[in-house]
Amino acid sequence: MKSTDALGLQAFFEISRNLDQALNLEQALRSVLQVLTESLATRKAAVILLNTETGQLLRCVFQGSLPEDQEWEGIPRLEEIAFQMRRRPQPFVWPEGSQVPRFLARSAPELGDKGQIVFLGVPVVHRGSLLGVVVADCVFGLEAPLEEDLRFLTMAAGVMAQIISVNRQVKARMEVLQRENMSLKAALAEKTQNQVMVGQSAAMAEVRQALKTAAAGKGPVLLTGETGAGKSTAARVIHDLSHRSGYPFIKVNCASLPENLLEAEIFGCEPGALPGAPRAKPGRLEEADGGTLFLEEVAELTPHLQDRLLKFLQEREFQRLGSAKPRKVEMRLIAATSRDLDAEVKAGSFREELYERLRVSAIHLSPVKERREDITPLLNHFLDRVSQEYGRRFYFTQVALGLLQEYDWPGNVREMENLVERLALIVEDGEMDVNDLPSYLLTGAPDTGGPEHLFRSRLKEMERREIVAALERNRWVQSQAAVELGLTLRQIGYRVKQFGLERVIREHRSQLISRSGGARVGSHLHPK
Repeated sequence: MKSTDALGLQAFFEISRNLDQALNLEQALRSVLQVLTESLATRKAAVILLNTETGQLLRCVFQGSLPEDQEWEGIPRLEEIAFQMRRRPQPFVWPEGSQVPRFLARSAPELGDKGQIVFLGVPVVHRGSLLGVVVADCVFGLEAPLEEDLRFLTMAAGVMAQIISVNRQVKARMEVLQRENMSLKAALAEKTQNQVMVGQSAAMAEVRQALKTAAAGKGPVLLTGETGAGKSTAARVIHDLSHRSGYPFIKVNCASLPENLLEAEIFGCEPGALPGAPRAKPGRLEEADGGTLFLEEVAELTPHLQDRLLKFLQEREFQRLGSAKPRKVEMRLIAATSRDLDAEVKAGSFREELYERLRVSAIHLSPVKERREDITPLLNHFLDRVSQEYGRRFYFTQVALGLLQEYDWPGNVREMENLVERLALIVEDGEMDVNDLPSYLLTGAPDTGGPEHLFRSRLKEMERREIVAALERNRWVQSQAAVELGLTLRQIGYRVKQFGLERVIREHRSQLISRSGGARVGSHLHPK
């Protein structure tokens, strides 16, 4: 062995430079141990990491010529070393074959013959807290006194203490930041939930609570409700409120693809499993690993795909199309359907076992017509969205709003959103009045026979007659009729479509052209 002076500053420098690797604790400790084994000419060295509160052994990091699974001959059990070090945290040494570490209560010459293999150990202490023990085997007395080896080992233990302390501080800080981040994300997700799951009705309050409860769970979720009721939005809210919010949210529409393509889309496929698929393709299950897979219109799955999905839910593993290799993913499944699965199960078109698996947590979203008190808040929500998008304020007149409140909204929230976005494109001043509403809202509204309903019907008919008369006076040229009526080209184009006048215009213009011998009759503009 070399003396401490002979080792020089180079070895200590090599040890100290590992401080900047503290984030990768095991690699940093291995690097220090490697310097130890080279400098002290040891066969093997190790760091025993301890729980600072209980003193129990956490794990060991080894370095040296012996395989890690081979026993370190002559060394007491690591648990015994940890126990002894807790009782007496000071450097120790023991001869080969000793059962209990002999703490330094006597001088080195009393240990026995020179050339004997001895085991050295020093505590790894930071600010009075025992973090672990570093041990190494040495050949006693060949070149330098044992005290110099212990001194060098103690210096290395000091660097290790700094590395371990920095690592634990960084991890503790990261845990705090992660908790704060999770708390902020949960608060933001809950705020987002209140913004997107709009409504004042008792039914919507129950849905919001059910979504929050489902987000805290781990099993599948089944969302039911009519088309456009907000099932996709509800699925996203569950994901955002859950601990999986930092992982992917993958959506698949089961009604959009034929069986073989849908199977490959969900489970993936190997090269050649499908025509035109020369390369392996991971499925949506794999893409959703750690996060959430949302299957829209799950009732559209064929019996074969229902079986495959059920098997995955039972065994938590699957195979790609064209492969027998099992694959595992850890994710959560949310399914949605607009069909009555109870009736589908009774009819034999949907597997009962799969239905039972999916409805671990079942949430039903009521149609808009069953919660009319939510119509105005929903309309205001979409008006706020388009107002922000276009940079100007949109609003419904009282008459238009009254009509919309009476409408049954068969397309539910999606129909409402589409209507507001469409109206935002055609109104010029931000005001959305009865005249701007599509004609199906009149025919689709319940006919109460009251004066208000008759007034709206007559108003629409009067407007239609006025548009037709203006077109006739202007030889069926929309741009000229618009100028006469004080409308923009886009507004009159919308009303032409609203009243179904496209065919009438084409016929009258054809007649005018034939009478004029094929000469051009005005400009025929059709605004987009």
